[in-house]
Amino acid sequence: MALHPQTAAFLAAYNASAPVIDYDTVTAAELRALFSIPKPEIGSAGLRGVEDRTVPGPAGPVGVRIYTPEGDGPLPLTLFIHGGGFSIGDVDTTDGLCRVLAEEAGSLVVSVEYRRAPEAPFPAGLDDCWAALQWLAEHGSEIGGDPSRVAVAGNSSGGNFAAVLSQRATREGLPLRHQLLLFPVTDARMDHHSHQQCGEGYFLTAAMMRWFWRQYLQTTDDGLDPRTSPLLASDLSGLPPATVFTAEFDVLRDEGEDYARSLMRAGVPVRLKRWEGQIHDFILLRGSVDDAGAALREAAVALSESMGSE
Repeated sequence: MALHPQTAAFLAAYNASAPVIDYDTVTAAELRALFSIPKPEIGSAGLRGVEDRTVPGPAGPVGVRIYTPEGDGPLPLTLFIHGGGFSIGDVDTTDGLCRVLAEEAGSLVVSVEYRRAPEAPFPAGLDDCWAALQWLAEHGSEIGGDPSRVAVAGNSSGGNFAAVLSQRATREGLPLRHQLLLFPVTDARMDHHSHQQCGEGYFLTAAMMRWFWRQYLQTTDDGLDPRTSPLLASDLSGLPPATVFTAEFDVLRDEGEDYARSLMRAGVPVRLKRWEGQIHDFILLRGSVDDAGAALREAAVALSESMGSE
């Protein structure tokens, strides 16, 4: 299938204006500046409230942004982890996405401002997210949530963290209702076919992914650790039900789909959807690409249905 016309128009404009980046020399600070977005106004249109605060973390306070929807509590809780290749991006990047998820899923959404590589490589950011998940399970009622109804969600490298947290939560007896994995990173080896087929010209490139992994991993062996490559976990049984979105023209497409199939083989209920004609993280293009709104609605429905009632 060809690129969706709206996405093709976005890519044409992006590729025409994007600077040439040398991934052998570019620094994290430079890449963050290139991909930065204006900080949103922390209003609460459509929501009961939006609040920035901190929760205890392994190396000091961890920032979180809490999106509270309208509705009678206690409300289900979703820990959301933003993408950005473990090293760029922040809670502002996914602010709009989290607002829609909170409003349409009827869930409190807690977005984590975790430490980023290379200043804080593996496993620092992951540990911050685990601390935030533990805080939700233990203190979610303090923000109007129901700690018995907790899900994890994330896009791109945030999907990697969400998958890894689901594995750890299962091992350690922290029950989760759902894992929502949006275009997830699952394998540091980067040897899937889509890395060659979609490695250039579709926004996220293979060169960019190699750079991200270099920032995040401290050793080559780290890339074989299931905490960085959840696809390599030896046992996926008992994990929470999953919704996995991939995109046809995404360098990460095949590793995301392989992870979904591995979950299925382990007996985990999985809904896998490949968005034809789309690129990595197109879900962030709401307002420009109609499928972005559709994908957000489907993601919200998956969360809502998984949470059930008290």
